[in-house]
Amino acid sequence: MSYLIPVALAKAEVVIKKSRFIAYAKPIVSREAGMNWLVEIKKSYPDARHHCWAYLIGNPQCASNAGTGDDGEPSGTAGKPILNVLNHKNIGDVMVIVVRYFGGIKLGAGGLARAYGQATQAVIDVLCTEERTEMVCISLTCDFALEQKIRYWIDNMGGKVLKIDYTQQVEMNVSAPSKDKLLLVSLLQAEQCEFKVVEC
Repeated sequence: MSYLIPVALAKAEVVIKKSRFIAYAKPIVSREAGMNWLVEIKKSYPDARHHCWAYLIGNPQCASNAGTGDDGEPSGTAGKPILNVLNHKNIGDVMVIVVRYFGGIKLGAGGLARAYGQATQAVIDVLCTEERTEMVCISLTCDFALEQKIRYWIDNMGGKVLKIDYTQQVEMNVSAPSKDKLLLVSLLQAEQCEFKVVEC
């Protein structure tokens, strides 16, 4: 399965009933990296009332790789709406931080949720993304006569030969799109190759 990932930092701002919502989106690959970036943003806007956030690491369909923070806003009115927008956009390996300067007019829970969602939408609209395809990696051993055939399969699937060693047989580490895993496994089984799925 493929999904979108950000390629650079993006920024957008919306003003709703005098409150300023400054939204940033950035590629991240771990919670730790996201939390470090949050510290940087807080230092950049030390006088802001709230620094709310959400992130999605890996495939956006995988909710276990998500996190949110309301930073003092009523529970569920900031981080969750930010995450909802990310979920609907099929973007992974991303974090959005929305900095809020309170304008003196209370927005209410529904108004806050809409405002954070709107700010997130604004930054996603200007975010540059590219497609990432989930890959599976396979370690295999085959006869020399099969090497070119396997290279041909991998190439046709849009995969890569990651490593190759020549001993009494050919030992290869290859990657292929996850969607082609069953096809590749059945081809290798048909040729009686020894193989196992390994971590990429």
